[in-house]
Amino acid sequence: MKPETLGFFEKVYEVARRIPYGRVTSYGAIAKYLGATKSARIVGYAMNNSGGKDVPAHRVVNRKGLLTGKHHFDGTNLMQQLLENEGIEVIDNQIQNFKAVFWDPSTELQ
Repeated sequence: MKPETLGFFEKVYEVARRIPYGRVTSYGAIAKYLGATKSARIVGYAMNNSGGKDVPAHRVVNRKGLLTGKHHFDGTNLMQQLLENEGIEVIDNQIQNFKAVFWDPSTELQ
């Protein structure tokens, strides 16, 4: 990977580490916060590579609240289990009450 990609990944991890317990955000919201609005997919790549980096990747979902990254977690339903342990309801890979649990770094981090 290029050094600039690794630098961007670290910025993504810094934001993800600040997502409060019991809340979620989206790949696009992190990208927007970092000034890279069209880089939601790169944020996803960063989450996929976050293993062992103490990053709560389970709290990052797509813009509709779908658990699109779940196949990158060990175990069949680990992402869902981690979210449910934080009180977030998930039905059919979809976060329920998504707007209520959504955390926007652009408005929450100043």
